[in-house]
Amino acid sequence: MEKKRIAFDLFVFEHDNELSQNEQKLLHTAEVARENAYAPYSRFKVGAAVLLENGETVIGNNQENASYPSGLCAERVAIFQAGARFPGVAIKAVAISAAAMDHVVDQPAAPCGNCRQAIMEYEQKQQSPITILLKAEKGPIFKCSSMADILPLAFNSSFLGDS
Repeated sequence: MEKKRIAFDLFVFEHDNELSQNEQKLLHTAEVARENAYAPYSRFKVGAAVLLENGETVIGNNQENASYPSGLCAERVAIFQAGARFPGVAIKAVAISAAAMDHVVDQPAAPCGNCRQAIMEYEQKQQSPITILLKAEKGPIFKCSSMADILPLAFNSSFLGDS
C-alpha cells in the first residue's frame, strides 16, 4: 500500500482591499448578481461572476424551482452563459458570493459538486487554471488558484476513451 496526501494552498484575505482591483470588482459584480437570485425555497442566495480572457464579465445567480432538481446554481448559470455567449474564450476567474435571507453567513460557501465538475470541465478544456474567489456577507475571502485544487481526482474526458 502507498499513502498519498493531496493538499493545496488556500489564500485567506480578511478584507477586500487586500485583493487586486480586478478581483475586488469581480467579487462586487458577484454580490450584485446575488441580489437578483430567485431563492424562495432555500432562502440562500448565490451570485457568480465569470471573468473572461477577453475582458468580458458574465454573471449568474441561483434559480430555484418548486421541483428542486429543476433549479440551477449560480456558478453553472454563469459558466454555461459564458460558454454560450463567448465560445472558445478562456475563463480567467470565477467569483462567488453567498448570503442567506434569514441569518448572516460569515464563511465563504464553496461550489457544490456539480458546479465544481462544470467549472473543472472548462478548466480542462482550456488547459489553463481558473482562479476561484469565495466570499460571504461577512468574514474572510478565500482564493484558490485552480478548480483542480478543490476538486482533486476530477473525472474528465480521459476516462471516456479516445476523444
